[in-house]
Amino acid sequence: MVVQGAAAREGLLEIDNVRKGFPQNDGRSIEVLENVRLRFEGGEFIVLIGPSGCGKSTLLRLIAGLARADSGSIRVDGKGIDAPGHERGLVFQDPTLFPWMTIYENIAFGLRSRGVFKNEKEHIPEYFRLVGLEGFENSYPHHLSGGMAQRAALARALVNKPKVLLLDEPLGALDAFTRMNMQDEILNIWRREKMTIVMVTHDVDEAIYMAGRIVVMSARPAKIENVIPVEIGRPRRRDDPDFLSLRTKILRILHFAGTGAEPEYQL
Repeated sequence: MVVQGAAAREGLLEIDNVRKGFPQNDGRSIEVLENVRLRFEGGEFIVLIGPSGCGKSTLLRLIAGLARADSGSIRVDGKGIDAPGHERGLVFQDPTLFPWMTIYENIAFGLRSRGVFKNEKEHIPEYFRLVGLEGFENSYPHHLSGGMAQRAALARALVNKPKVLLLDEPLGALDAFTRMNMQDEILNIWRREKMTIVMVTHDVDEAIYMAGRIVVMSARPAKIENVIPVEIGRPRRRDDPDFLSLRTKILRILHFAGTGAEPEYQL
């Protein structure tokens, strides 16, 4: 899904020739990303997938501003990224909620940190409704199931109205049934909020079900192996012949098809 024309949405994400390595105690450096170039139009749903340890989550952290590239640039709507910012929300696999805060306080945390709570607090109930947590405002994280805690983490990111939402294997710890429900919930939020979403997953079927385009990364140091448009209508069926054909294509690119090996894609 690419937004075209003069009314293109905010959230244009440009990754230009990015390289990232991690220095070791012996003076060497482990190169993780090498000359990564990508352009995501505003409003796209992008999924990153690749071999274990290839640097998918590292790339997400660079976009979030939690780390800096050794060279190259990352821009959102033409503005360079050099630090975290509320226009880029990040959700991890672990919901990372503050256990001593109520769910309301967790979701409001970003607004308080930015000093806009008084002006924006009236919108907080809207995000409880959006993620289906009405009635749990005064609950604490330990009162919630894994899926509900992840909904709260999504609301905490969304309340800041980000242009780009970054999802780092957000459903990896959930059971299969909850995971499929959450996939649909995230897609509904994406359609409603019209933001750019970049998601890391280790699940090929999840990537096909959710993405507008799938970015396949190579083994470390990661380069872009392929960018595959998912030209299947929505809502998608996992038993659709086009779905299964694309799954085979991605597995072949990842060098697992027909090898009998057990695929691993997580970072």
